[in-house]
Amino acid sequence: MNLRTFRQQLLDKKPRLRRFLTKLEKTPPRGLQKMAEVADKETWKEVQCLDCGNCCRSMTPTFTPADVKRISAFLDMTQEAFREKWLYKDREGDWMNTKRPCQFFNKVDFKCSIYEVRPSDCAGFPHLTKKKTLDYIHVYKQNVEYCPATQRWVEHLEEMVKGK
Repeated sequence: MNLRTFRQQLLDKKPRLRRFLTKLEKTPPRGLQKMAEVADKETWKEVQCLDCGNCCRSMTPTFTPADVKRISAFLDMTQEAFREKWLYKDREGDWMNTKRPCQFFNKVDFKCSIYEVRPSDCAGFPHLTKKKTLDYIHVYKQNVEYCPATQRWVEHLEEMVKGK
């Protein structure tokens, strides 16, 4: 997915996709979770996550205590030194990156320098079928703006719901 094309298409699609997700949240169709799983399979036939990296450029994961422990050990740093160098605590008390794009993202080859030990939030992104679909609508509304996979997944859901 070419990010320039994605961003241009997003201007037209974002309002429609967000309205669809709001409608889905208010009146979910029967069988929504199954549709989400089918949409997920179709999406990953079309989108290659590691070819994009837009999430790494424009978003920050939440770092759990386990993430901090694992990554700091990998980098041969103390947890305190890791947090001090790379993270800040947000209003909710979550540890977040101080930088965007992510300090571990290589802009040349779109690779993560800590991929093997990356934060669990990164490993699970874009969270399309990790939780019940209705519980994550607010996340999809946000991610549709940053993630071609989320956008495509919502479009597949939209097609299924309309065809029902």
